[in-house]
Amino acid sequence: MSNIASNLKFLRKKKRLTQQQFADAIGIKRASVGAYEEDRAEPKYELLKKIAEFYELTMDELANEEIDDKWRPTPRSNASNLRVLAVTVDSQEKENIELVPVKASAGYLNGYGDPEYVAELPKFSLPMFNQGSYRAFEIKGDSMLPLPSGSIIIAEYVENWHDIKVNQTYVVVSKDDGVVYKRIGAKFKEDKGLKLVSDNKTYDPYWVETTSIIEVWRAKAFISTALPEPNPEPTMETLTAMMAQMQKTISAVVDNK
Repeated sequence: MSNIASNLKFLRKKKRLTQQQFADAIGIKRASVGAYEEDRAEPKYELLKKIAEFYELTMDELANEEIDDKWRPTPRSNASNLRVLAVTVDSQEKENIELVPVKASAGYLNGYGDPEYVAELPKFSLPMFNQGSYRAFEIKGDSMLPLPSGSIIIAEYVENWHDIKVNQTYVVVSKDDGVVYKRIGAKFKEDKGLKLVSDNKTYDPYWVETTSIIEVWRAKAFISTALPEPNPEPTMETLTAMMAQMQKTISAVVDNK
């Protein structure tokens, strides 16, 4: 059960606004304010987001915290202070794996916290992923070769960014870069964010600031329709190179005796 009604009423009075003044500031009717404060209706996602920004709160705080004179927000830089994840469940109340295709990546930045948006994403389930919250992201480009463009990364939601491990791969959703699949190059730092590294070394590493990061997902598996090619038959050149390397190895062993 949300605390939207009581929080809206408290916050409005805290700012010493009448219902009409608040309605004018947000751009809605005064009657709607009364309905929200009396718990006869709840604002839709976009309006809730606008109200949260008006009071400089997160939507999670506005909806779920009990805001009163004693309440204090957790500092925004705290990586464990993340919003409630919007998920869907199947008929057995088990969480689905929602798929975010490349063409839906831009929309995901706006709708990631909207249960209605998440419910519209394609969804599936896999028996080996039945504990935790998982999402699937289609990747594009050659920055993570040999994983080909079009592969689907199945990833587990990371609630606390301090649990992120260096050299492992993650899907990072950020305001600046959208949805990217990268390897972590340095431990998460509150003042800097995350260093992201491509497996294709033609791409330079870069940092994503903490304030830009929206979600982080730990890669657990991938699905690809590009099947691996068989190993080619050895040529005379490759055999010659292999023999030369073997001779070097043998010489090094003999010299060390």
